[in-house]
Amino acid sequence: MRARFAPSPTGFLHIGNARTALFNWLAVRNAAGEFIVRSDDTDTERSTAEFARDILDGLRWLGIDWDEGVEVGGPHGSYRQSDRFDRYRQVADDLTQSGRAYPCFCTAEELDERRRQAREDGKPPGYDGRCRDIEPAEASERRAGGEQASLRFAVPRPGATTFVDVVRDDMSFDHESIDDFVILRSDGSPTYHLASSVDDVDYGITHVIRGEDLLSSTPKHILITEGMGATPPTYVHLSLLMGPDGSKLSKRHGDTSLRAYRDAGFVPDATVNYLSLLGWSPGGDEEIISRPEAVARFSLDAVSKNPAVFDPQKLEWMNGAYIRAMDPETFAASLQPLVEADLERTLEPAEMDVLTLMAPLVQERTKLLTEVAPQVRFLFGDPVYDEASWEKVMTTDEARLALGGAAAALAGVDEWSAAAIEEALRAMLDSLDLSARKGLQPIRVAVTGSSVSPPLFESLEALGKEQSLERVKAAAERVGSSDTVE
Repeated sequence: MRARFAPSPTGFLHIGNARTALFNWLAVRNAAGEFIVRSDDTDTERSTAEFARDILDGLRWLGIDWDEGVEVGGPHGSYRQSDRFDRYRQVADDLTQSGRAYPCFCTAEELDERRRQAREDGKPPGYDGRCRDIEPAEASERRAGGEQASLRFAVPRPGATTFVDVVRDDMSFDHESIDDFVILRSDGSPTYHLASSVDDVDYGITHVIRGEDLLSSTPKHILITEGMGATPPTYVHLSLLMGPDGSKLSKRHGDTSLRAYRDAGFVPDATVNYLSLLGWSPGGDEEIISRPEAVARFSLDAVSKNPAVFDPQKLEWMNGAYIRAMDPETFAASLQPLVEADLERTLEPAEMDVLTLMAPLVQERTKLLTEVAPQVRFLFGDPVYDEASWEKVMTTDEARLALGGAAAALAGVDEWSAAAIEEALRAMLDSLDLSARKGLQPIRVAVTGSSVSPPLFESLEALGKEQSLERVKAAAERVGSSDTVE
């Protein structure tokens, strides 16, 4: 089995295309075949190096590797279509010589006018085949004279193209509904139909696994493939991804690029798990399935033709499940680059020890990795007070009372541990007749800068006695001098 993922680098890697790449990869790895990644970059005006890099980075982030292709190499050159124009022109010339293609001298303006007229007459607005009967000698003479011409494939009529789609079963396309389509533009550049078909033949692709939006292109690709004297591959057309409202996934549903989810703090294994279930089921009610299990159990025959719904909230839930299943060391290592980016500096070894100590305390409540850096920022620099938290918690008599009592209680703690800190602070609350909510929240804000933070006693232990006392005293002074306190 040889399958390929062939993105066009005209945009960032879309979550739907990432799902397509994953299904190709799962199918190939299950069959012990070969996975190829090529770049369909014939649109030189819209293709950019930035988009090409984003696509490859996205695949690697997902853990999708490839056996041949861009940046990996293989027997077929660079695996970039922009380097294969001579090959496409050669095939186009062969198709012309065999009578399967012909020059079309119609200008864009003429074609537009004929389409307009056809619509007015209630006829299909497709190409009317006007240049199909031009004698080859006349066509050659006109081209030799400098007249511009595109090249169109001569669709056999009457006739039909039939094939068995793995997902959609028997498919048939009457040739009367297929125009004589352009395979080579007048400037000599290939169309998608020609370049994709030639590459699939040359690279020995056995299975084309792609979105159903390309289903109508399949008869054209089969005709070109057969025109080259080759056997068409097996086709698998995946249903498109839908948003939670049942419409085609688009930006109105939120972010649609894979990079947005990477940047938001999703982990690769959770993303792969979720994407693998969009149109395929391992059987039963399982939702958490490891990558090796997905590879072992994946089958194209089990891919559904029904649309799959991409639900960011479900992905977030699954991401939280994967985060909670991490061992603490792996979780801390995943957090390190995010914390360092937040601080705009590298963590010292001692600071990394503190992060590793705190990691299990935030792990249980984390759904996205990006949630953690703001919560632990207070451990590695002066706290930045969240004004909303300050106004909500610190502007009461209870807050002033709790902070004053906390400073005295913490100063008397000899063994600086979470257990000893908790004992001292709860004794202070009892002596002042303060509830935990009214008494501990001001201490949390004083120490961390926010009312949302890791567990308080462990945070104080990790911060250290000196820093903890300094922050409580500073907050107490600020509260005592505030004119908002009655």
